[in-house]
Amino acid sequence: MKKNLKEKRWSIKKAKEWYDKQDWIVGCNFIPNTAANSLEMWQKDTFDEKTIDRELNWAEDLGFNTIRVFLHNLAYEQNRHEFLKRFDMFLDIDNKHHINSIVVIFDNCGQRYFHQGKQPSPISGIHNSRWIESPGVETLIRYQHDESLRKALEFYVKDILEHFSQDKRILMWDLYNEPAAIWFIPHKNKPVERFEIGPTLMLPLLHDVYKWAREINPSQPVTTCWNRRTYEAQAAIEFADVITFHHYGPYESTEKLIMELKKSIGKWPLICTEYIARNYGSIFQTHLPLFFKYGIGAINWGLVSGKTQTIYPYSSWVKRFKKEPEVWLHDIFRADGNAYDRTEVDFIKTFLKKCRRN
Repeated sequence: MKKNLKEKRWSIKKAKEWYDKQDWIVGCNFIPNTAANSLEMWQKDTFDEKTIDRELNWAEDLGFNTIRVFLHNLAYEQNRHEFLKRFDMFLDIDNKHHINSIVVIFDNCGQRYFHQGKQPSPISGIHNSRWIESPGVETLIRYQHDESLRKALEFYVKDILEHFSQDKRILMWDLYNEPAAIWFIPHKNKPVERFEIGPTLMLPLLHDVYKWAREINPSQPVTTCWNRRTYEAQAAIEFADVITFHHYGPYESTEKLIMELKKSIGKWPLICTEYIARNYGSIFQTHLPLFFKYGIGAINWGLVSGKTQTIYPYSSWVKRFKKEPEVWLHDIFRADGNAYDRTEVDFIKTFLKKCRRN
């Protein structure tokens, strides 16, 4: 299968032609402040059209032209037609604000155990305390031997791609977010659990989702971002039409990684689909000019502080914060639209205005 997947990726010529037609791709990972995870974002009772519209207006005002958004298979399974309708509505709001979407299908980050319906309230003072996987570790374990499950996930992926394969509101399909994720998962009144999703669990679905995408052959490029593991990066670099990666380090380590990538992959287009960790030295004032200098798309984590609580550092998984940190990890705005750092927002607006083609 691996050879076939390599052969079906776009040519470097096609990928470069697609990338060169875009304005500089810049924006953020998006979830409205009223949702703690992707399931809460997309379920009927908690889909918050008004908040999405308001917050994407703030993204547009910054000069962002792209957002990266996570779907969830359980929201789809509740009611396929209603889910597709809500997704289409979301893309209309995107389009209204002159923003295109990078759409994430699967995600191995987050809590291992979750359910449809009302989502638990966030655990105060903990970074991303209710983020959940999709389809989830328990599903990946069953996937090894459950043919009906495999067919259900295949139908989900192909249905989404078929419906929107020619949709210009979608910039790119991110088929699998950090498939080799290692996460610290907080449990109330229990020690933090550390869990690594290794290649035995991850690779079968990762290979299949590329296979299913190539059978649909969408007009948009497909990718899988990578973060830390060789077996994760190998698939992303060998199968993807556009190479996407994550890095939350300071300027020096980010530039070093960029140079290593450009040396190893040649002229394939590159987009960093997660960055910004202020207390680790990853900030807009240094990293936006860096990515622009090398012609790399820049999608930071977070727009509005809310139920994901990603203003807290990763250390909050070990020791819960009792008050707002002085330095936010992610996010740009408070829920009322006020900036965390007005100087930072002014820089983003000014810099992006200078970088526009028109």
